[in-house]
Amino acid sequence: MAGETAFPQLGRAQWAPRWRTADAAILAVFAATLFVSSTLLFLVEPLVGKMLLPILGGTPAVWNTCVVFFQIVLVAGYGYAHLTSTVLGIRRQATIHQFVMLLPLLVLPIVVVKGTAPPSGDNPVWWLLWRLLVTVGVPFFALSTTAPLLQRWFAGTGHPAAADPYFLYAASNAGSLLALLAYPLLVEPRLALAEQSHAWAGGYLLLVLLVTACAAALLHARPQNAGVAVGNVSVPAQSRCEARPTSWRRLWWVSMAFIPSSLMLGVTTHITTDLAAVPLLWVIPLALYLLTFIVVFARRPVLPQRLMVRLLPVGLVLLATLFFTPLPALRWELIALHLAVFFVIGVVCHGRLAADRPAAAHLTEYYLWMSVGGVVGGLFNAILAPLAFDVVIEYPLAMMLACLALPGTLACTRRDRIRDFLVPAAFGLLTIAVVLFLRAVGWAETVGMIVFGYVVPMLVCYSFRHRPLRFAFGFAALLAVNLVHASLREGRSLHIERNFFGVKRVLLAADGQFRVLVHGGTVHGSQSVDPACAGEPTTYYHRHGPIGDVFALLREKTADPRVGVIGLGAGTVACYAEPGDHFTFYEIDPGVARIAADPRYFSYLSQCRGTYDIVLGDGRLTLAAAPRGSYDLLILDAFSSDSIPTHLVTREALDLYVDKLADGGVLAFHVSNQYLRLSPLLANLAAQRGLVCYGRADRAVSPEDKATGKTASEYVVMARRVGDVGTLAEDERWQRLGPNRTAPVWTDQYSNILSILR
Repeated sequence: MAGETAFPQLGRAQWAPRWRTADAAILAVFAATLFVSSTLLFLVEPLVGKMLLPILGGTPAVWNTCVVFFQIVLVAGYGYAHLTSTVLGIRRQATIHQFVMLLPLLVLPIVVVKGTAPPSGDNPVWWLLWRLLVTVGVPFFALSTTAPLLQRWFAGTGHPAAADPYFLYAASNAGSLLALLAYPLLVEPRLALAEQSHAWAGGYLLLVLLVTACAAALLHARPQNAGVAVGNVSVPAQSRCEARPTSWRRLWWVSMAFIPSSLMLGVTTHITTDLAAVPLLWVIPLALYLLTFIVVFARRPVLPQRLMVRLLPVGLVLLATLFFTPLPALRWELIALHLAVFFVIGVVCHGRLAADRPAAAHLTEYYLWMSVGGVVGGLFNAILAPLAFDVVIEYPLAMMLACLALPGTLACTRRDRIRDFLVPAAFGLLTIAVVLFLRAVGWAETVGMIVFGYVVPMLVCYSFRHRPLRFAFGFAALLAVNLVHASLREGRSLHIERNFFGVKRVLLAADGQFRVLVHGGTVHGSQSVDPACAGEPTTYYHRHGPIGDVFALLREKTADPRVGVIGLGAGTVACYAEPGDHFTFYEIDPGVARIAADPRYFSYLSQCRGTYDIVLGDGRLTLAAAPRGSYDLLILDAFSSDSIPTHLVTREALDLYVDKLADGGVLAFHVSNQYLRLSPLLANLAAQRGLVCYGRADRAVSPEDKATGKTASEYVVMARRVGDVGTLAEDERWQRLGPNRTAPVWTDQYSNILSILR
């Protein structure tokens, strides 16, 4: 036994307890180090995001790009771990690695490196990646080396479980999961950014000490024959002398890591833009992604892989049927379904990855190829897909690839492969023909449509499950069928384009009365197709709504006013311009500016009776260049989605707005939001700045107004004096807003989305 080799001078009864205590201590130190390292890894990501990323408008692409950056650095860290352990051996590597761990201490605590603002354009990805590199590149690289290195070191300690150190990966991901959940719930509500940065630096110093302890345990251990099963420990069948992995095996590892990585970003984009614009919803897919690693690398399986494999085709068929179905009443059920299917796919793919893990001698290479798969998935979603596709097709594409992870009969002849394509294609075309026929004869809402348009296609697709390639094409055919269903239900698409900031669509509404600008599930403006009504503002900007009151006040007070608007949308606000007026629109998304200026879709700007400018870039940064006292009215209209730019509603931002406001001028905040209560936050900011504050929530829309395109809206106005808001102070629809003790005051150093959730 290992104990007898280590302590030959002691009898069995003498050395056994001491050996077991030493084993427990070694395992505890390694597990604790991996746990702390992963916790720090997932705390630094949102920390740097809050420091650096709000100036890009909070689009989901910002988070996806950050994930890609961290995955790239992770590959670099895993590559370092593999190269140094292969060339130097783990003992010399352990000595040298102590210096690598000390390097980040030279740049801590983390602060944002001052630099130029992001370039105005469709794709500031490279600017963002560079800012992340100079801000957090060195600390993140040091952290990213820890997981593979420590597991490889543990394999060399002679511990009884050293033959199969992969179970430590579960401890690593448990730390990641804890940090991911702790940041929005515990860290963000209690600590300002500077305090978070200093606390993180203290945690990193603790990690350096723990890594040193792990290195000492390795260097003081006698070389052992890791790879031999000891006691009741379950280890892989491969020996330490296992041959190097083949190219096909490496490709398999990359593929099984690619699919969940791509799906994680795809499902995040889909549920946060197309289903529900709920803040922090992106946390759940990432948490489930980490949980799949914990499940499959646990020493005792928590979820049977066989059960997950059986559930996967059921979930995919159901999801394909409902993917394009607009069911607002079932929004949360659909979100749960997407997340559940994503979790099952993650367990299946990562489970097959875990089942194929090599002996400990090839551990670092195994993790390197896993990380390559992860970063390729991230690059595909965050960088390649926005350039290659006009719509978010990468998400269903990744689900289609997930079908290939199912065990089953793979086509081995050319004839089999042709059939695996032709059979689903014929099934899809036939079903589409049936759907079109049923609609043509007026049976769109009948039981026949349910049976032949939904139920039968689902059963046919499910029958392909034992042939992965055929099932993948069947899944694609089922998606196509339901895309036809959706396109027949909703309005006709007039234009679609995609860039870093998301997918913008111009639709002709189903009733044919309005053209609508949509980003995901959020409407950013509409216009009547009737030329007689085309000059009238609609949606949140209706003349009978709060903003109509604000412009009526402006006309009473000021001749030829100067108006600034952060957030362009369809350009609806330009309806309020009169000859002699000048409007300046600040817009971060060049795609929105192109659509609003194109009279084929919206003519608000082209028919504007005053003059206007469009300034591209982040609203706060570009507004700073305007002269003091530039505007008689400044409208902030950037808060209707989930990813609100928090830097636009801080104490420092309000100081900037007041500085740009002319004497007697008014600030107007459009705060219509289904999930966030921004009015108490703004009331507190106004009270602290000594401004008067009024709000109007216009939720009751009459049938007459609804017919002219009006929607419910909520606005908050601020001014230096009560007299500056004129008749609004006497209007019973406008309520004076005072300080709210339950709401926070945000600053550039502190903001907390949870505190304003409805």
